[in-house]
Amino acid sequence: MWNHKAWLGRFVPQSHPVGERLRAYAGWCNAVEGNTTFYATPARKTVETWARQTGPGFRFVVKLPKVVTHERRLTGVEAEMRAFLDAVEPLGERAVLWTQLPGSFGPAEVDALGRFLRRLPAGLRRAVEVRHPLFFTDGGATSLLEGALAGADAEWVPFDTEIFFRSPPTSEAEREAWDRKPRLPRRTRGLTDQPIVRYLGRDSVEETVEGWQPWTEVVAGWLREGRSPTVFLHTPDNNDAPALARRFHDEVRALVPGLDPLPEPEPVEPATLF
Repeated sequence: MWNHKAWLGRFVPQSHPVGERLRAYAGWCNAVEGNTTFYATPARKTVETWARQTGPGFRFVVKLPKVVTHERRLTGVEAEMRAFLDAVEPLGERAVLWTQLPGSFGPAEVDALGRFLRRLPAGLRRAVEVRHPLFFTDGGATSLLEGALAGADAEWVPFDTEIFFRSPPTSEAEREAWDRKPRLPRRTRGLTDQPIVRYLGRDSVEETVEGWQPWTEVVAGWLREGRSPTVFLHTPDNNDAPALARRFHDEVRALVPGLDPLPEPEPVEPATLF
């Protein structure tokens, strides 16, 4: 994500080589979603460069490979998981293993999820994102999933799209997201001491800020309880995401003055014609 084209010259200096842009991103935010790992397990040497470019408090929420979660649905994936865990090992305790499951993965498969999570190495953070509606609307299914997650000390990752689906799309980026993103009720309960939230706003900054207001109070409450949450803010095109993330952090910090500020970004040189 730190190579997002629209960020060059705004959040990431144009002069930075592709392989060094994470360092600049880490000056804006202190966590990143590892979406690319869903499509291919990175080389261990690549992950070692990620570790070198970020500080000890930087978090990597790395998505498990598609073959593990969507194609084989967490069964018969020993070889694939060994390769993945070896690749991300350089991140150490900064890594959170993010199991994003397809919308068809329902309550009948929760036992398989529990077995899979319990087999992951001790000491590695676990987080699960589900998209089957019953987990959000049926009390029995909710309790079943929460029990499986609690048995593995795993977090339930909500993806809040309420503000996004409040009104029809108005741009190409919104129309594309309209067809791809899940429509599920907002969930604000954290299960562990490190809750994770994913939030999708709109092209409109005003609507995006309006939609995240419930989360400022929830996150502030978690911080007051001594928890250490991670919040990822998205918009359909993500062009302003780093600046929006810092704005959200500032709003939470106004509620929890003791919260540390985010790092100071390195200067970005102005674009030139030659």
